[in-house]
Amino acid sequence: MMSINPDDQTRGKQVAGTKRRPRDPDATREVILEAACSLLAKDGPEGISLSAVAQRAGVNRGTAYQHFATRENLIQATVEWASDQLFRAVFGDPQTLGERRVEDVDVAALSARLTDFAMANPELCRIWLLQVLASAEPANDRFWREYVGSLQRFAASDLAAPGIDAEVLSVLNLAGAFLWPIWAQAHDRDGSRRGELGARYTRETLRLSMYGSLNPGAYPDIAEALGAADNAAVLPLVPTGEDG
Repeated sequence: MMSINPDDQTRGKQVAGTKRRPRDPDATREVILEAACSLLAKDGPEGISLSAVAQRAGVNRGTAYQHFATRENLIQATVEWASDQLFRAVFGDPQTLGERRVEDVDVAALSARLTDFAMANPELCRIWLLQVLASAEPANDRFWREYVGSLQRFAASDLAAPGIDAEVLSVLNLAGAFLWPIWAQAHDRDGSRRGELGARYTRETLRLSMYGSLNPGAYPDIAEALGAADNAAVLPLVPTGEDG
């Protein structure tokens, strides 16, 4: 009788059984982060756990813990992942970006890229907005740092109107861009008009940036207050003090 080598028998079982896919740690990490992003958007940071994220991602809890030791690590990594996605969509590869001249930036194209990404990724953008802009140190975030920095450089150039508060304008722009998809999708459940709705938002933000919305001749008091406050840190439009 012919004997069977135990090693040959083991190999035979492996061939006969279901072939196991090779492990891809980067792909697994991406799946976990996507799941965490969805849960953060749904339940907020208080409602997220590694177990729930692992279940949604379709991995076991031990695998999730191999990638993220604690719940806090996972939340932080999710925000950083969202920031990187935003950066690449709006500005390009951070490794090859380099220094850009303000005069060479296509403002309309940049605005359109931001809106298009927000329309396609509303959960991710909402997570980033709520987590980073509520942070004590938003400047630690790569996308925020580049976005507000680009507006600061623009505000300091001859291309800009006087008196721009780059930080306030950044918050207004990003909050609007990331909240508009929520409103737009309420009117377009199947996504067929997503591009049109995104283009509407881009057009209006560009129009406001170019022309504003108030006719200075009709509001001379506001025009005077704004002119006087061009170099001030805070616009004195709201009365303060005992008479306020």
